[in-house]
Amino acid sequence: MDYDVLILGGGLIGCGVAYELSKYNLNIAVIEKDYDIADDISSINTAVVNDGIGGRSDLMARLQIMGNSMFDEITEKFDVPFKRIGSLLIANTDEKVEELKRIYKRAIKRGVKDIEIIEGEKARTIENNLKENVKIALYSKNTGVVSPYDLALAYAEIAFDNGVNFRLEEEVLDIQKISKSLKVTTNKNKFTCKMVVNTTPGENYNIDKDIEPSNSREKLNTFILDNTYDKYFNHIIFSLEENDEDVYAIPTFNKHMIAQYISERDLGVKEILGKLNNLIDEISKDNIKNTYNELFYKDMMIIDDNEMTNKGYIKITGNHYSEVTITPAISNMVCETIVNNLKCKKKKNFIDKRREIYKFKNLTNQERNELISVDKNYGKIICLCNEITEAEIVDCIRRPLGARTIEGIIRRTGATFGECQGSYCLSRIAHILARETGKNLNDIVKDSKGSRLILSRIKEFNEI
Repeated sequence: MDYDVLILGGGLIGCGVAYELSKYNLNIAVIEKDYDIADDISSINTAVVNDGIGGRSDLMARLQIMGNSMFDEITEKFDVPFKRIGSLLIANTDEKVEELKRIYKRAIKRGVKDIEIIEGEKARTIENNLKENVKIALYSKNTGVVSPYDLALAYAEIAFDNGVNFRLEEEVLDIQKISKSLKVTTNKNKFTCKMVVNTTPGENYNIDKDIEPSNSREKLNTFILDNTYDKYFNHIIFSLEENDEDVYAIPTFNKHMIAQYISERDLGVKEILGKLNNLIDEISKDNIKNTYNELFYKDMMIIDDNEMTNKGYIKITGNHYSEVTITPAISNMVCETIVNNLKCKKKKNFIDKRREIYKFKNLTNQERNELISVDKNYGKIICLCNEITEAEIVDCIRRPLGARTIEGIIRRTGATFGECQGSYCLSRIAHILARETGKNLNDIVKDSKGSRLILSRIKEFNEI
C-alpha cells in the first residue's frame, strides 16, 4: 500500500483536510495538478468570514456558524491575518425592509448570535459613510475578514512539516476500486491507498456516480479602490438590491476597500459603477486600482461519504462563496470520519506551529536592524510600494512548498500590489526566482504552463 489516504486537490479544503489528518499516524499525500497549492483561491488578500445569516440553505448556514466559531483559535495559532470587524446588511426600500426582517427571523432560528436590527440613523453612527437612504440594517458582530491564501499556506506548511507528501504538477486520470484498496492513476504514477478524499468539484472518475453539473453561479465584478478614495468603510457592508442582485463593500488589511457587484447579467463598468454608487458614494474610474471578474458560486456543499464503507471514497461536492468560512468545519468532519474508519491514533510529536515569517514592513527599526545583521538581503527593498525585501522573496521560495511561479511569490508576499502594480519590482522578482530555482529566465512562468513571463531573449548584434 503506497498511502493510507490520498487527497485530491491542493485547494483550501484539500490543505485543511491534510492539516487535520497530519495529526494522526497516517501516510498521506496531496495530489495537485497545478504548480502551486491553493491556486484556485482569488488573488485578493481579503475574504469574508460569514456568520450564517446569508443564503437560503440551513445546512450551509450551520457549516458557516461552525466554521466561524473556529477562526479565532486557528488564525491566532497560525499567525494568519483575521479581524472580526462586523457587518451591516442594509435595506433601502420598504420591500427590502420586509425581506431583511425575514432574514433576521431566519437567522435567529438558525442560532446566529450577536445580531440585531437597527434603524438607519443608528447604522450611520456605526458607519459614518453610509448614505442617507438606509432605512434599517441588520448588524452582526461576528462577521470578519481573513487572508485566504495565508490560511491555505499555513494549513499546507504545517501538514508538510508533519510528513504529508505534496505531489504538485500531477494530474489524476482515474480512480478504481481493486480488492481491498483503491488504485489512483495519474499522468506520472499509479498508487494504491486505503482511502481517497476528492476535494475537486467537477472532476469525476470511474468510481464516481453520474453527477448533474450545477448552474448555481453568478458573475462577481470586483473593484479594488485605491487610497484616493476617502469614504472608507470600517465594517463589511451588504446591500439588498433589486432582481436578487447584491452589492458588497469590504475593507482590506492594507487600508483599501473592495467594492463588489453580483449579478446574473453582463454589465459594463459604467453601469456597475452606477449600481455601486447606490451604496458606496462617489466612486469614479479614477479611484479604481484593479478589477477582477470571477464566478460567484451558490452550490450546496456536501461531504458525500456514501461510498466510504464499501470503497473508502469520500467526495466533497459543490462550490460555494463561503468556502473560506466553512473549511475548518468540513476539514474536521472529514478527518473525524477517516480516523473512525481507520482506527488510527494521534501523533505524539505533532508540530502544530508554522515556521516563522518576518514581514519587514511591520517590524520596528530595532527588529529590522537585527534581521539585517543576520541577513543583509533584509536591507534590499525589492517592492518599494509595500516595502518587501529580497530576503522575504527568497524565504517564500525556500519555505516548505515554496513559490515556483511569479503569482506564487505575489500571493505569499504581497509584492506588485502597490501603486506601481509591479512596474518597478516585477523584473527583479523574476530574476530572484530564476536564481533561486536554477532556471533560465525564459522558463519563469507567471502562473501556469504556457504563461511564460519572457518568451525569448532579444538577439544581440555586433553592429546595427
